[in-house]
Amino acid sequence: MLVLASASPRRHQLLGWLGIDYQVEPPAIDESPRPRESGPELVRRLARAKAAAVAARRPGAWVLGVDTLVELDGALFGKPADAAEAHAMLARLAGREHRVLTSFALVAPGGEVRANEVVLTRVRFRPLDERAIRAYVASGEPEGKAGGYAIQGLGAALIEGIEGPFTNVIGLPLVEVGRALEEAGLLAR
Repeated sequence: MLVLASASPRRHQLLGWLGIDYQVEPPAIDESPRPRESGPELVRRLARAKAAAVAARRPGAWVLGVDTLVELDGALFGKPADAAEAHAMLARLAGREHRVLTSFALVAPGGEVRANEVVLTRVRFRPLDERAIRAYVASGEPEGKAGGYAIQGLGAALIEGIEGPFTNVIGLPLVEVGRALEEAGLLAR
């Protein structure tokens, strides 16, 4: 049995694309960054912590923990707290390239970490004026999205280019996760 340690509906949908049966059990962990912690270090630690928290409650299950954030010039962007923060994030991303970092951790029954990878995708936003940013924030789509946008929705119109896995930007790098699940014997290919 696989348990997804995430409340994200986007991750649920993406994992479903792999055709694997799983259950969902969101963890409750502190996601605060540590002093001088880099983006890759933070997402790797949080993915492991999420998986470990659920694995402690479900010792007989395989557990998949995942974390995603956006990084621009060393600044880390998680989910915006409100519309004003979403607006500020989008204004900083406008016309620039940023990195989307997603880490996943796959924990085996008994607690052994079998995979813990960080996947990077470069995303380039088109220039955005104030009106475009306000309209996108007003759509409500930035809520609950790392970096304040959803590439799989209205946010696709903000993107000028992408280099790397598309599903990584949505929140679950399917090729890499699928490979880890195959190696664990959970997914037949």
